[in-house]
Amino acid sequence: MTTLALQYRPRLLSDLVGQEASVHALTNALKRAQISGRIHHQAFLFAGVRGTGKTSTARILARALNCIHGPTATPCGVCDPCKASEQPDTNLDIVEIDAASRASVEDARALREQVQTRPAFCRYRVYIIDEVHMLSRQAFDALLKVLEEPPAHAVFVLATTEFQDVPDTIKSRVQIYPFRLIPVGLIEGRLQQVCGFEGVSFEPHSLRLVAEAGQGSMRDALTTLDRVIAAGDGHVREDVVREQLGIVPAVRVQGVLDALNAGDTTAILDHCQALTSLGADWISFWRELMLAFRDRLESETRQDPSPQKLLRSARVLQLLLQRERDLRDSSLPQVVVELALLTAAQLPHLAPLDGLVSGTSAVLGPRPAVQAPGGAMQPEHPNSNASKTTAAAAPTIPTTPPPVPSAVPAKKALPTAAPAALESPIKRAQGQGIGAITAIAAIAPTAAIKNPSDANALRAGVSDALKSSSGGLPPSLASLPHLAADLRWVSPVLRWRFPNTAQNAVQELERERTNPHLLEALANLLPGLTSIEIHFEESATERPEDQLRREPAFQSLLQASGGEILDVKREPKA
Repeated sequence: MTTLALQYRPRLLSDLVGQEASVHALTNALKRAQISGRIHHQAFLFAGVRGTGKTSTARILARALNCIHGPTATPCGVCDPCKASEQPDTNLDIVEIDAASRASVEDARALREQVQTRPAFCRYRVYIIDEVHMLSRQAFDALLKVLEEPPAHAVFVLATTEFQDVPDTIKSRVQIYPFRLIPVGLIEGRLQQVCGFEGVSFEPHSLRLVAEAGQGSMRDALTTLDRVIAAGDGHVREDVVREQLGIVPAVRVQGVLDALNAGDTTAILDHCQALTSLGADWISFWRELMLAFRDRLESETRQDPSPQKLLRSARVLQLLLQRERDLRDSSLPQVVVELALLTAAQLPHLAPLDGLVSGTSAVLGPRPAVQAPGGAMQPEHPNSNASKTTAAAAPTIPTTPPPVPSAVPAKKALPTAAPAALESPIKRAQGQGIGAITAIAAIAPTAAIKNPSDANALRAGVSDALKSSSGGLPPSLASLPHLAADLRWVSPVLRWRFPNTAQNAVQELERERTNPHLLEALANLLPGLTSIEIHFEESATERPEDQLRREPAFQSLLQASGGEILDVKREPKA
């Protein structure tokens, strides 16, 4: 029985999907060879991920070179060389070698001697070496000369999924053709053609899931389609696809996403419990959730939302993406997922400061229900008629505002009209409970330090500013001012100096040093601040890796790439 991946394997260059650049280059090379009567280069390297058409293209190239009408970009497929190329195991002039099982230097030397033998009945003897990166260093050395100056009748096609493992000496002697990941849309279109040829019906969006499961590999997508057709009794149904691939139902993903945006922690836990009962793969669910969140963020961005809402959504997505590594490494993935979702749901909802002062803007996100005079609970929303009716019927609040929490320096941060200006936010806070008052307190700026030259006052002020920041900063940052050997304000830069032994503890500060929320919190404390600098104390026994960590250019590279230092290796001396 022939699988779909073999049955619909490309037979011509024009059958290849998603590799237009390589197809175009090979087509021109074959046309040029047809004009001159010989091929101008005899060694090729096809590099790309699995299932993108490397070995199929190598066989097509062998057929194109040996066709009786060739060399040609469109072999006839009916002559003896073309038919023989369909079964390379029975064709003496098409030699396929699996480098994973024949990687020794003895195999390479035997191949070098075999190359001198002329073709049995074809124009060229084509050697296809699959997974060439598996060859040993000595085997590569044995092939160098024959790849550089092969006999006129020999053509080499090397294929690899690990391009970086191929020695540069080999790369310099071959023509390199990259094979890219195939876009999902092209894979879906090909799957629809295959279903049409096979007379298989399919539901909308089902083939899209199969194409996405292929992850850029046409062969993997066709193999999955074969399995789904068998499981669906000759039909491709979306529920069967999700069951076979372990994909979480779309309604669950959207439910978690809605609960996350609404800040409904109870609903988040309920959805996670339901996913547990379904036996869902948490990594697969996380990927689906991130893609759904990204699609919703794109939709919101195109609708021109408020900057505060857009920044909050972006911050939530960034926070969730940072937990992906923890999810893969943890033995309790459900706990990691629940903790990440609950943390993201509680990120402060931002609101324009001028709107808070004027009383015309409400904190973004869900609001607790307020009790109407009749006793019914109604959700408060700034644009709803119910909210306006409730506000109009509410008892009159005295002109003098109630005491503001100590975290809000109302008299210092605002002009003389501050009590009247804060009246509207405080009224809303009274109706919403302590959560709304906390949100207002988090948005209010921290008072500037009167004497930044006082080291103790500066440490305490920076620690409090980082602790009360509304940007979702790591809590461990608040302890770093007391850990620093020296903390100094040299306008417009806040300079930190730590002992060398504290480098691991300072990593989070190094990653967040350009975070706008961190800079904003410190700028409220130290007006005019634009950046922070991190230094470590000099040491006579300082290691080279410690010097590398202090290098500003290297730190900038880490910040831009979001990378981490896992290990430092010294290059051996020549």
